[in-house]
Amino acid sequence: MTKTNNIESIVDLQHDLANKYKAFLSDKSSVSDDLKTQIADDFDALQKNGYVIITNLLSKLELDAIRSATVPLLGGAGRNNFEGLKTQRLYSVLEKTRVIDSLAIHPRITGLLDKLFQPNFLLSQAQMINILPGEAAQPLHYDDGFYPVPRPRKPFGAATIWSIDEFTEENGATVFIPESHMLGQEIITDRSRTIPLVMPAGSVVFFLGTTWHGGGANHSQHSRLAATCQYCEPWLRPQENFFLELSQETLQKIPEQLLSMVGYSIHPPFMGMVNGMHPKRTLPDIKR
Repeated sequence: MTKTNNIESIVDLQHDLANKYKAFLSDKSSVSDDLKTQIADDFDALQKNGYVIITNLLSKLELDAIRSATVPLLGGAGRNNFEGLKTQRLYSVLEKTRVIDSLAIHPRITGLLDKLFQPNFLLSQAQMINILPGEAAQPLHYDDGFYPVPRPRKPFGAATIWSIDEFTEENGATVFIPESHMLGQEIITDRSRTIPLVMPAGSVVFFLGTTWHGGGANHSQHSRLAATCQYCEPWLRPQENFFLELSQETLQKIPEQLLSMVGYSIHPPFMGMVNGMHPKRTLPDIKR
């Protein structure tokens, strides 16, 4: 849309009115035909099943770097059986390490998000999850259930779970109910319909916020490490308050697309503003 100072109707307010800082748009001209085909196939599977597994996206070198940076930061076990009484979680990951930045904005992931959500979609949360031996199965749930809008409906969120360790049925692979994103208001507790998402280390499952799933029980002798990122529409409140979590030093280091996704962006006409201006104007010149 050509910039105009003349707002004639509410329709004009639905477009990007920013002057200097437009909505973040990936450079689609640089996307190969092969990648476009992969994303289209991923999206078809996602729409059908409510999730899609993409294998072998991370190298052994990348996996080792993620383990080395995050495992020493893991704390005690969870506070309840949903977090996991034998599960370690690392919150505020983006403030503590840069090793999952590339996972949050991986082109296979953002390509799907572009198809699901409006421009300037947001990162809702990021964390590491380490399921220890002896952990019980997590209660089944769907991730955008905290948005109080009745089902069936379109998803307001989506998520990824990256297998830093191999996911097996024995070590607590996440279980999913295929096509459960289309269910209504019923509460699912019966696990007989679930299937474990077994996948090699370096893979990722992308799933809709309306898809029923849960962490599996770890019957093995080894822990199972994963990284997870959740996303939401740009007009919703994310789970993490990145404005309080992320220091100015961190904001200078994260990629431009991730900066937009943690809230330094505008949803038209002015959601996210600071003193009537784009939030990026609050940052030092290096990001302006």
